Amino acid sequence: MRCGAIVLARHGEPGLSRKVSLNAAGYANWWGRYEEVGLLPGQTPPADLVAFAQRASLILCSTRPRSMETAKAVAGERAVEIDANLVEAPLPPPNWPSWLKLSPRLWGVTSRTTWWFFDHHAGQESRHEAQRRADVVADRLAALALHGDVLVVAHGFFNTMIGRSLRRHGWKLKASQGYKYWAMRRFERTGPAMPTGIELAAATLES
Repeated sequence: MRCGAIVLARHGEPGLSRKVSLNAAGYANWWGRYEEVGLLPGQTPPADLVAFAQRASLILCSTRPRSMETAKAVAGERAVEIDANLVEAPLPPPNWPSWLKLSPRLWGVTSRTTWWFFDHHAGQESRHEAQRRADVVADRLAALALHGDVLVVAHGFFNTMIGRSLRRHGWKLKASQGYKYWAMRRFERTGPAMPTGIELAAATLES
C-alpha cells in the first residue's frame, strides 16, 4: 500500500503589526495578542494551495484564529478538523533588561534560540515536550495518509518540527516554498507504507 502526500502549510499573514519596538515584557504581551488575532484582510490564498486542499482527503488546522481562518480560506465549503496539538511552540522571551527594546522579529529569533538551545521556557511547553507533541502529530498524519493526501494548515516552526519527525521515519521532502506566509512543504513516502505503529514520527523563526 502506498501513502498519500502530507502537505504542511503555514497560515496567512496575521492582522498584527510588527512595526513596533518592545522590551521583553512588551513582546510577551505582543505574542499573546498574536495568538488571538486572525488574518490581515485582503489576502488571496495561492492557487496551488487551494488546489491541493480540494483533492486532499482531510484538512486539519490548529485552534488559533490565524490557522482556522487560513484553513477556511483554502477549504471553501469543505469540512476542516481542528486539532489543538497543532498549535505553535511557545516563544517566551529571555529575561533581558527592560531598557532593551527590539522588534517582534528579533524577539522571535532570540526567544526561539533560547527556547531551543538553552531550555528557556518560562514554565511553558519545553522543547522536549513540543518534540513529543510533534512526534504524536507526525505519527497520526502518517496513519491518515494511508487513506489519501492530507493537508495541515498550521504554524511555521511547529510545522518544521513535524517535518523533522516525518523525515526521520522515511518521509521525503519533495517540494518546499520556504517559511513565508501561505507556504507549503510537501512530504511523500516513496516505498511501501509501514504499519501505523511503526510510523512514529517523533527552525525557523516564526509561527
